[in-house]
Amino acid sequence: MKTKKFNAMKKLLLAIFAVGLVFSSCKNENKEITATMENPFFTTWTTPFGVPPFGQILEEHYIPAIQEGITQRQAEIDAIVANTDKPTFENTILALDKSGELLSKVNGVFGPLNSANTNENMQAIAREISPLMTKHRDNISMDPELFKKVKAIYDKREELNFDAEQMRVTEKYYQDFERNGANLSAEDQEILKSLNAELSPLSLKFGENLLAETNKNFKLIIDNEADLAGLPDDVIIRAADAAKRVGEEGKWVFTLAKPSMLPFLQFSEKRELREKLYRGYFMRGDNDNENDNKETIKKIVKLRDQKAKLLGFNNHAEYVIDINMAKKPQAVYDFLMELWEPALQMAKQDVKEMQAIIDSEGGDFKLASWDWWNYSEKLRKAKFDLDEAEIKPYFSLENTTNGVFYVVEKLYGLKFILREDWPTYHEEASAYEVQEADGSNLGVLYMDFHPRDGKRVGAWSTGFRSASYKDGKRVPRIGSIVMNFTRPAGDTPALLSFDEVTTFFHEFGHALHGLFTDGPYDRTAGRVPRDFVELPSQIMENWAAEPEVMKVYAKHYETGEAIPDELIDKLMKSGTFNQGFITGEYVAASLLDLDYHTPENAEITDVREFEIAAMDKIGLIPEFIPRYRSTYFSHIFAGGYSAGYYVYYWAAVLDTDAFNAFKETGDIFNQEYAAKFRTLLEKCGADEGMNVYMDFRGKEPSIEPYLKKKGLK
Repeated sequence: MKTKKFNAMKKLLLAIFAVGLVFSSCKNENKEITATMENPFFTTWTTPFGVPPFGQILEEHYIPAIQEGITQRQAEIDAIVANTDKPTFENTILALDKSGELLSKVNGVFGPLNSANTNENMQAIAREISPLMTKHRDNISMDPELFKKVKAIYDKREELNFDAEQMRVTEKYYQDFERNGANLSAEDQEILKSLNAELSPLSLKFGENLLAETNKNFKLIIDNEADLAGLPDDVIIRAADAAKRVGEEGKWVFTLAKPSMLPFLQFSEKRELREKLYRGYFMRGDNDNENDNKETIKKIVKLRDQKAKLLGFNNHAEYVIDINMAKKPQAVYDFLMELWEPALQMAKQDVKEMQAIIDSEGGDFKLASWDWWNYSEKLRKAKFDLDEAEIKPYFSLENTTNGVFYVVEKLYGLKFILREDWPTYHEEASAYEVQEADGSNLGVLYMDFHPRDGKRVGAWSTGFRSASYKDGKRVPRIGSIVMNFTRPAGDTPALLSFDEVTTFFHEFGHALHGLFTDGPYDRTAGRVPRDFVELPSQIMENWAAEPEVMKVYAKHYETGEAIPDELIDKLMKSGTFNQGFITGEYVAASLLDLDYHTPENAEITDVREFEIAAMDKIGLIPEFIPRYRSTYFSHIFAGGYSAGYYVYYWAAVLDTDAFNAFKETGDIFNQEYAAKFRTLLEKCGADEGMNVYMDFRGKEPSIEPYLKKKGLK
């Protein structure tokens, strides 16, 4: 009896224990399920067209999602390697191309937000993510078994009856592996991994320093109204608004953001304040403080040189330009000098004329770099009876947006529908659904216009998701364009300078490139050489300046009156004005970039001395400086333009020639050429850059039209 009772009790206890285990297990599983459910990156987004649910994404979601994304992609790579079947396009190239979906999803949100809406937490996350991603990429690109499979297909590609797209993507993947160290010895691969691990955080550090120097460490605060002499009313109102935002009510604040700085340099009569503001700008990252970038530059240049040599190139520029249209650094030097020499002569003539104005006003000083905007504005008024204040009322942000939409609809039939109820990442960012002429969806575009503390300087086009194909169905682009345009002032809307207008059209061209991209493989869809990538953007600038287009969108913000023909005529006649400076400062920066990356000795001991020597070599005059001094040259030290800043003017030759194709027909909206250019944008990753261009144009481009357009010949 006791035994029966004992056995019954034992069974009961075991049952209770088992239930407890199940309950405990369920709790643990529920924890994992809850954690997964709480992280939006692990769910399918049910938002319109799959836009990121920004309001649900918290900072703590990024690192777990990145880690899981790396784990998933590595498992996909391991599966390719472990497959015992004979390597085929489908089980190797296509499998590699479609791997990493979660990782792309997370990086597609984090990267753009860390540029447009960052903070100290986001920057710390970036520092943690960077080495994880660098190690992950190296593990894939230097996986000997994976490379062996890719090489097996590459070596037999001519025998496999590939179509053009399959051939292209196979060749590009093989080239990627080569350029990322797959052919190196195991020992050299470890050295390369070490170099990559050192380089990655240095670029982040450079960008963080620059952001702090631009948005936090300098403000020109004016508390004496007399020091506002010469400034237009809208500039003064915006400066008062800026002062309120930083707790300096009753004063006026000017920052290093160009919409704040440039009007001050143009119009202020207070030369000592112009110098103070401009010096704050051009000394960014060069103040021997905690945000100084000189040591970071020295390390980056040295490591890049070591990496290039390890991979079999003479220098970093040779490594970069090898896959560009230019092919060789010397071709780039030759191209830039063809622009530099006429630009320098034009700038020297402008200096003489501006100095004459200074002398006539009784100014007892020699023109300096902080005087250039002020006296070039006076020179333009004297030569063309035109000043910036006369133009800006016709270029409100709203009207300019309408102008961009007008051009794109005329060319391609697209419509942009504002969706105010869709998720956005900041109250100043707006979401637009992009529709084809038949009402079908092409993609989504976010637009974010004004400066703020968490946004880096400049203007750029990015995206939260690339256009691609999944299960045979096209996944549309979710793009974004980010600017730092002049803010509204009181009752006055945001009024843009014509330079800001062309910047808007420029970035919209990049956005169209992303929206139109249509290729079956992620590696090649829309992927073009760096010196081709600015063609889609820069060609759009041409329509911004066309009189028939300006008559449509350039309307006075108060009266609604279209810009008068007289003002358009003045604007057109002044089109070549100041090109010595505009071209000269750009080319000077491009040559500085090349000098850093084609060094005789990568051991730079003094960044300031290196920069001075580079500029002395080309005869840069003291009245202006390169567009980017070394310590804030983020394009080359924190962005993707190292040994490639030249590409804007290389592409300018292409865009001038391409726009001439429209002009030659007598119709700048010629539908035949619009269709051909759309095809170029859709398929431009499917072949070499020059081949794609010649398919559109029918001939090679010439530099002559560009030189004439800019008054350099």
